[in-house]
Amino acid sequence: MNERAAPAGASPGPIWHVAGGHTLFAGPLTYNASHQHGAPVYLAGLYGTFRIRFRPGDWVTCRTAFVPAGMPHELSCGGDPLGVLYREPDAGARALAGLMGQAEPVGSALVGRSGEVGALRALFERRDACDWAGAAIADLSEFAGRRIDPPVDPRIAKILVDLRARPDARMSAERLATAASLSSSRMQHLFSAAMGVPFRRYRGWLRMRRAIEAVVRGANFTRAAHEAAFADQAHFANAFRRTFGAPASYSLLDIRRPTNARPSGLRAHARQHEHPDGG
Repeated sequence: MNERAAPAGASPGPIWHVAGGHTLFAGPLTYNASHQHGAPVYLAGLYGTFRIRFRPGDWVTCRTAFVPAGMPHELSCGGDPLGVLYREPDAGARALAGLMGQAEPVGSALVGRSGEVGALRALFERRDACDWAGAAIADLSEFAGRRIDPPVDPRIAKILVDLRARPDARMSAERLATAASLSSSRMQHLFSAAMGVPFRRYRGWLRMRRAIEAVVRGANFTRAAHEAAFADQAHFANAFRRTFGAPASYSLLDIRRPTNARPSGLRAHARQHEHPDGG
């Protein structure tokens, strides 16, 4: 079966979308050193395969992958575009695994030769993607979420609401635990069990999301670091490298602004781009 080629001419550039329970990146990547996220992630090669490694194992060539929150991994894409979708873990720690086609386990991760690709590719290719990305990603996530996960402990759910509502991203474990009528140690145990990562790592992930959102809105790195409660730009840059395995740069954090076109459903766009092989 014929594989779709990358579009000819100038690329529209990478796209970031940070809103609600989702974070999306779609764009070219070369190599991302070992890193780990505070949320589960679905990865899809937009026009072909990419390589992923979970140390101490070997490199694996795949078209799609699901990586749970907190699992270190490396990526090698050779400059090809990759779609990267994160979903906050309280929505279901493995919900995004529902986007995989036939897959093989590598520890607690999954790698496969097929899965949902066309929808993420449409977001990368369409220059008006910012206009419909939010509703579109929610549509795709709902499709993935047909997989049922146990509900999050209501006390942890309350902590998540409080944590996400604070703009400084520095609410202490003790303060949040007290508000939920838990000891700090018990809260952190329940939090790790529900979210797949420790409290501090997830709090750092929320801080990173706020910084990226600020850059997408037009802030420079210094302003973004301040808004997300990083000590300074260097602190933000170091945290970005640890989170994504690559340095923060304006080419990676490129900005596509909305054109105020009418939003469209992502599944509709995906169907327009679907191929028999699932790509």
